[in-house]
Amino acid sequence: FYFRNKHRPFLLFVSLLHVHTPLITTEKFQGRSRHGLYGDNVEEMDWMVGKLLDVIDKEDLKNTTFIYFASDHGGFLEAHRGNSQLGGWNGIYKGGKGMGGWEGGIRVPGIFRWPGVLPAGTVIDEPTSLMDIYPTVVHLAGGAVPQDRVVDGHSLLPLLRGTVQHSRHEFLFHYCGVFLHAVRWHQKDSGTVWKAHYATPVFQPEGSGACFRRGICPCFGDGVTHHDPPLLFNLSQDPSEANPLSADTEPL
Repeated sequence: FYFRNKHRPFLLFVSLLHVHTPLITTEKFQGRSRHGLYGDNVEEMDWMVGKLLDVIDKEDLKNTTFIYFASDHGGFLEAHRGNSQLGGWNGIYKGGKGMGGWEGGIRVPGIFRWPGVLPAGTVIDEPTSLMDIYPTVVHLAGGAVPQDRVVDGHSLLPLLRGTVQHSRHEFLFHYCGVFLHAVRWHQKDSGTVWKAHYATPVFQPEGSGACFRRGICPCFGDGVTHHDPPLLFNLSQDPSEANPLSADTEPL
């Protein structure tokens, strides 16, 4: 692919099976990590991404290639075999894959590389979306997004290059299937990110942080709790979504 296209613009989309059950790991990487099959799978993914980057470097394409590494969801908490967790871990964030609104299912890696254009080591703490990939690629290719419809994404380049300080996403809507579970509001004047949950999954067992008895959380019916008024969190101060706000604790 690289050899055919290295002298002209190209788009390479690599969708890995890795860090996703059933964790298909080649023999070479089985038993390599200290964290079981999941760790082995992460190490193999890391090796594969490294091989791709090596070719880009070797072909002298490093400074002309924009790279974005991400995932489509957080860890799948219910995936277990005996005592070993097969579906990843979401750190301080509540919930995981398939839960509609909790941060553990939404927050994913966003790692960019474009030497000579993007300053190395920069950390950007702004809400973006995988919907932003489409307008970013169109922007890089010198095109324009269609004007005859609403496009939900925004080019990431101004944010990454530092020409703007804030994401253009004032609101992001988080669905479980076709059901709206949560919405986040990026308050422009203060920079605070708020999130309201209209429905949340019923964890089984209670307090476990996942739907172990069902295998995956449902989006509607008796498997969710509806909140009226919505559960409200200040994600800027409480990214773990541990303390829902009330009129007493948050007069605003």
